[in-house]
Amino acid sequence: MNTTSSAAPSLLGVKFISLLAIILLSVALAVGLPGNSFVVWSILKRMQKRSVTALMVLNLALADLAVLLTAPFFLHFLTQGTWSFGLAGCRLCHYVCGVSMYASVLLITAMSLDRSLAVARPFVSQKLRTKALARLVLAGIWVVSFLLATPVLAYRKVVLKSNNMSLLCFSKYPTEGHRAFHLIFEALTGFLLPFLAVVASYSDIGRRLQARRFRRSRRTGRLVVLIILAFAAFWLPYHVVNLAEAGRALAGKAAGSGPLGLKLQLARNVLIALAFLSSSVNPLLYACAGGSLLRSAGMGFVAKMLEGTGSQVSSTRRGGSVGQSVKNVPAALEPGPAESLTATSSPLESNELT
Repeated sequence: MNTTSSAAPSLLGVKFISLLAIILLSVALAVGLPGNSFVVWSILKRMQKRSVTALMVLNLALADLAVLLTAPFFLHFLTQGTWSFGLAGCRLCHYVCGVSMYASVLLITAMSLDRSLAVARPFVSQKLRTKALARLVLAGIWVVSFLLATPVLAYRKVVLKSNNMSLLCFSKYPTEGHRAFHLIFEALTGFLLPFLAVVASYSDIGRRLQARRFRRSRRTGRLVVLIILAFAAFWLPYHVVNLAEAGRALAGKAAGSGPLGLKLQLARNVLIALAFLSSSVNPLLYACAGGSLLRSAGMGFVAKMLEGTGSQVSSTRRGGSVGQSVKNVPAALEPGPAESLTATSSPLESNELT
């Protein structure tokens, strides 16, 4: 009786978690796949001259698309109850998710640092902010992401479930020390350190804009807060559970052992599905940032929103005078909604700020 009563809630919990994960993955796929595809199409087809910001947004959308393309495989597993794609498919799907996670986080961090530099050192930003350097930084981000995600290839296994002969794509570690290392490493490199850089960048931006008392800083500030909150909301719970599991691993407790271990394992399954939503939220943020452009430009609003991001540097180079560069400084100090994540705004908008 004791065994039956304790097993029943666990079975109901597993079924509920599976259903919730299916719903979250389906929503992420339905919203994120067309949304990010639209962003990629807008930048590649509707923009003749792509700014540095546009290149970063393009890479972010590609990273989000990559992880969303693995969602059908996980949905198949959740609905069928067994992994049908072999060891190669198991490792590849999770490796793509890992690479995408790191690329997205590092791209957001790079955007934050870029925007902070534009506010703090506008002239230095204009000199450094070239497409050649941006492409080099982007290539470096992807290389680092591929390297940071390599532990997934070592630890992912396909194991046979003893009770009903189904297959699981599972993280299997030689020792609990390996499990603790992987979880702590992922939490530090995939969230904590990048998030601290993002918060530090936007805190510095907010302090400088508040000191200068620009009229539009309130609207930009709301978007900045929204980006940070979305970033934290989707990834913080996942990494908190990871760190809790790492603490149990360091204490010598196996994954899923005991009531707490089972709860953490079930929670982690939901939070993994929730993290997929982070790959679908960025197009919604761009739509919020577009504002009136969404109504006036229609399907081309993303291109219109990003077109102004490269105009400041190009106008400075065309003018070639220090006086013209100085006139553009306020635009760098107060990026408008046309650059929701990073960089400087169009010099045409600088008159609205003064």
